Amino acid sequence: MLALYRGEEVSAAWMVAAALGSYAIGYRFYARYIATRVLRADPTRATPAERVNDGVDFHPTDRRVLLGHHFAGISGAGPLVGPVLAAQMGYLPGTIWIIVGVIFAGAVQDMVVLFFSTRRDGKSLGQIAREEIGPIGGVAAVIAVFAIMIILLAVLALVVVNALAESPWGTFSVGLTIPIALFMGVYLRYLRPGRVAEVTVIGVALLLLAIASGRWVANSGLADTFTLSPRTLVVWLVIYGFAASVAPVWLLLVPRDYLSTFMKIGTIVLLAAALVVTLPTLKMDAVTDFASNGEGPVFAGSLFPFVFITIACGAVSGFHALISSGTTPKMIQKETQVRTIGYGAMLMESGVAIMAITAACVLDPGVYFAMNASPAVIGDTLQSAADTISSWGFTVTPEQLAAAAESVEEESLLSRTGGAPTLALGLAAILADIIGGDAMMSFWYHFAIMFEALFILTAIDAGTRVGRFIVQDAIASVHPRFGRMRATNWLPGIALSSGIVVALWGYLLWVGVNDPLGGINTLFPVFGISNQLLAAVALAVCTVLLVKSGRLRYVWVTLLPLTWLAVVTLTASWQKVFSGDPAVGFWARRDQYQDGIDAGQLLPGAQDMDDMRTIVNNATLDAAISAVLALLVLIVFADALRVCVRAVRNPGTARLRESPHVPSRLIAPAGLIPTKEERAELAAAGLGPGGGIPEQSRGARSTAKVEAGE
Repeated sequence: MLALYRGEEVSAAWMVAAALGSYAIGYRFYARYIATRVLRADPTRATPAERVNDGVDFHPTDRRVLLGHHFAGISGAGPLVGPVLAAQMGYLPGTIWIIVGVIFAGAVQDMVVLFFSTRRDGKSLGQIAREEIGPIGGVAAVIAVFAIMIILLAVLALVVVNALAESPWGTFSVGLTIPIALFMGVYLRYLRPGRVAEVTVIGVALLLLAIASGRWVANSGLADTFTLSPRTLVVWLVIYGFAASVAPVWLLLVPRDYLSTFMKIGTIVLLAAALVVTLPTLKMDAVTDFASNGEGPVFAGSLFPFVFITIACGAVSGFHALISSGTTPKMIQKETQVRTIGYGAMLMESGVAIMAITAACVLDPGVYFAMNASPAVIGDTLQSAADTISSWGFTVTPEQLAAAAESVEEESLLSRTGGAPTLALGLAAILADIIGGDAMMSFWYHFAIMFEALFILTAIDAGTRVGRFIVQDAIASVHPRFGRMRATNWLPGIALSSGIVVALWGYLLWVGVNDPLGGINTLFPVFGISNQLLAAVALAVCTVLLVKSGRLRYVWVTLLPLTWLAVVTLTASWQKVFSGDPAVGFWARRDQYQDGIDAGQLLPGAQDMDDMRTIVNNATLDAAISAVLALLVLIVFADALRVCVRAVRNPGTARLRESPHVPSRLIAPAGLIPTKEERAELAAAGLGPGGGIPEQSRGARSTAKVEAGE
């Protein structure tokens, strides 16, 4: 504030300091208050992972490994792409919302949903809503949750396709993480059970080798083999999503997510350290004119509500509720670990968002807008781009734009929309200052592209498995004879439900890849709105559960963020559907291009009349999806309010569908670092830092000694 008041330059290091300090306070005090006072996490209660433990979906997992899996599962395109796009409003609005939003909304949602799902055998958010709210609101919630999840997975996959298309380095390195993860899964399961540190060292070494060998492959005769078109990548992503959903969690999902987490966190920590060492200044304005006039070239609309919708996952994400009520509650060892895994992982993702918006804002604003504005706005030549951007008050020359592309060995950086290339350039500029200088700009740029693809891909496999759970539950609920569909060990049911999920998001992905206006431009607004609507649904369900469990005095913890999200998302939905500005409203865009078709006129973005008709169809579809989702969410809100009012008036009629209390035999620390008391308990039980069930641990050691001939 002093710097802004005095007109001084602001160092990017202040963004890092503000975020980390706020996170530490929020985790230490607010998260602990919620876990102990509001949720009353019970360490003596067995979790579904301990009680069921089928080795397929339910499996008690070391909290350190599970934190990595959960973080990898929730970390998708949002914290990388959203903050970069929101930087057109200036660095200040986005940064404030990322920090405040995660502490009081995003991390709260993740932790509370994880807790309530764990109390209900790891049931999905939609199934919890159906059981706790009622058939009307529950069915609306299930449909909304599933539809939103398909949209989110399609957009996540589209960002991966855009990052890996025509990139042999990225494709080879990301692809190699799959056999590495399979090896790690087998190693931990059969070869050296419990040796987490050991397999971590091996996995990280192999990952670094994969990254280094990717550059070698890109410069060898194998480059053509790994240079894949967007359409080919769609096919491979669908195949991978299906395989990851069907395979046991210990074999591919958990070790791959755990492995990729090291690269994700390592890169972000390296970037944060580089910011502190190099102390670059923020070149973007604190608040730009686009925040008030709503005429931004990156996305149209005013600061409220669109900066909140665009940032999305960096502050609060409905997609996280699917992971927190999907894979993670089936693997968590103790209820007391929800603070570490639920709240802690979301703080980590918010840190990624801070790094993303900072990396975008240290770039020259002219270069930033040249990369993120569409050709319809700035043209397709360096001169036209420079002239247009300079007219906005951000001076840039054609020579600067050419030099920026040459520094990372790209032919052009014009209209590299989607946020990922902008983040890669910003990250490369910062890291090159401390490692390698200008000579390493190209290396860091392509490393960042690969990093982003790996970052996002891990959310697709976890999300597809969660979608499979939802489909299984939905089919099993239709009629008792379909009850077997819910079984986690019946392969035909698993394969059928997984196939349905990947077919749906694969179709949307195919549409996005072939969209004339660019898939990101078409799908990301729907992604942002639907993602935040899903978060509002999750918080509504959690509010109902707090009221029904007699914790009315604590209901503000979820009700306040729910109210804010409801106002923001429903306002954005209304504007995206009914705004008269074609740059904002879907119906207005549809009418604009339909009028062009009627007049036989080609409008910007279309190469022929087929493109014009495709844009009309896509705008119609977007408007319909946005309207239907908003209506479904309003139904959920109304039914949730009805249940809450009834529970307050007649507390005795409130019934909770919690699983029965079963005493836990498993011993494990609540946090990453065991307390003195927890270390003593583990030592007394003869267990290592990962915890476990004492009897099983002793049996495993005895078996190992027999096999070793001791």
